[in-house]
Amino acid sequence: MARPDWGDFQVFLAVARSGQISRAGQQLGLDHATVGRRIARLERSLAAHLFDRSPRGYQLNDAGERLLARVEAMESAVYGAQGDVGGVDLELSGTVRVGVPDGFGTMFLAPRIGALCRAHPSLEVQVVAVLRPFNLSRREADIAIGLSIPEAGRLVGRKLTDYSLHLYATEAYFAERGHPQSAADLRRHRGIGYIQDLIHAPEFEMLTEIGTGLKPRFTSSNLIAQLHATLAGTGLCLLPDFLAAGFPALTRVLPAEVEVMRSFWLIMHQDTRDLARIRVTADFIRDCVEAEHRLFLPGLSLPGVGRDATETAPCAS
Repeated sequence: MARPDWGDFQVFLAVARSGQISRAGQQLGLDHATVGRRIARLERSLAAHLFDRSPRGYQLNDAGERLLARVEAMESAVYGAQGDVGGVDLELSGTVRVGVPDGFGTMFLAPRIGALCRAHPSLEVQVVAVLRPFNLSRREADIAIGLSIPEAGRLVGRKLTDYSLHLYATEAYFAERGHPQSAADLRRHRGIGYIQDLIHAPEFEMLTEIGTGLKPRFTSSNLIAQLHATLAGTGLCLLPDFLAAGFPALTRVLPAEVEVMRSFWLIMHQDTRDLARIRVTADFIRDCVEAEHRLFLPGLSLPGVGRDATETAPCAS
């Protein structure tokens, strides 16, 4: 039986990451038929099927998932050796999926990610911006930005930054409902917030935390929807200051009385954290936050933000 060829492993990586023979071929400069033959040859050499084929593409099976972890470790070692010995800039390739809360992903990360894409043209960055935790052990994401560090699993986390939230509204809303003069006044105003039964993390339980009696009259699982409802004069909304900063029409409401603090954590799996494509992407995100940390904490300059933050020990398994 022939030994596996390293080139076939590279083809395997491209198919595993893209999920499609044709797309992998485009990335590698190979035609569809050649990619298919290389995958078939690798499967024969390993005496194992690696993918489940369907009209939607190629999905890794259990054997393929096990091989992927091994081959990515090989790829990382090759990049490391090339950098140490050759002293040259490396062209990263493959896909990095970043799971983020929608506000951070849409309003902060997405406008800045172009610099990473330009620096590494063969790197594909996927930003999944939804209101739920990501399971890194199941490869739902390579990097997750969370509001807390998971308490279990082979994960490592670094605090990116603390960030503040305040109530915001527009002049259109004030013209209709008036300005709250105290926290006690808020019970007479319309609130905007999250849908209770779709909150998957206690850190998003914010309106109840401030204890003002402000009741939501419009709710959404999406923070950007809440933002636009606020801009339309629908009500008062507890928004991150880094998000509200981009909209001059928004005015803080009772900033001295109503403030909530949260933290963003950058989380990776121990087995993949040192892969070149993941490490470079994580460093890019950290550097972006560090460079603009005043956006997250207006008027404050705190130690322990960004690069100087202490990395946690791995979570208990």
